[in-house]
Amino acid sequence: MNRRFFLPVLTLSFLALSLALHAGSVKTEPVSYKSGSDTVNGYLALPEGDGKHPAIIVIHEWWGLNDWVKEQAQKYAGQGYVVLAVDLYRGKVAANPDDAHILMRGLADDRGLRDLEAAFAYLASRPDVDAGKIGSVGWCMGGSWSIKLAEDQPKLAACVVNYGSLPSDPANIAKIHAPVQGNFGADDQGIPPTDVRAFEAAMKAAGKPTDIKIYDGAGHAFQNPNNKQGYRAEAAADAAQRISAFFQKYLH
Repeated sequence: MNRRFFLPVLTLSFLALSLALHAGSVKTEPVSYKSGSDTVNGYLALPEGDGKHPAIIVIHEWWGLNDWVKEQAQKYAGQGYVVLAVDLYRGKVAANPDDAHILMRGLADDRGLRDLEAAFAYLASRPDVDAGKIGSVGWCMGGSWSIKLAEDQPKLAACVVNYGSLPSDPANIAKIHAPVQGNFGADDQGIPPTDVRAFEAAMKAAGKPTDIKIYDGAGHAFQNPNNKQGYRAEAAADAAQRISAFFQKYLH
């Protein structure tokens, strides 16, 4: 085998083994909690170890709470976080873009935000969670909800937006207290780099910690391997490393 080819393969093999070992140490379970007068469900992933842990709210794409999102929850739990993957669609998962569009359009802003605040309150109430160290991360539609939660919840300690729509109103940006990381594709037609840079400039002008990266050659949903045409493995791996480092910085 060519040595230049062998070394990356070896590195990936060790990475895969490491992830497998982490996955084996993570416990998962369905949970229910109150959101106003409703009872909503989520997917909880728990790390090893006693005592209090930092926590992350994981927010799904427009497809719903599917297996890929649950895998992200397991990954972060393997890194030492109590992770709650929310189910904003209340049990529904889209099988195609038309269904996803219908589900996304049917999610009212007030209900979605109420469910996210309920997720925050649920995590904060758990004895194994450090209530002062709760962050959020979302992709696509979930990225948009992640920043909406940052606008609404002043105690959120870190916010990650992956190719989600961003606020432009200075009044909304002023409400954000959490440090924000964003990962975007330069070829994303729905969230163009000009909008991303405008958000970044507004955050920095307001003196708010902001970490933005725009990936050349990547479009929307470049982190999800189920996006067969748009997945960019190298950019996805870099974004994953950035997110982990960001949470390590602000949630520990």
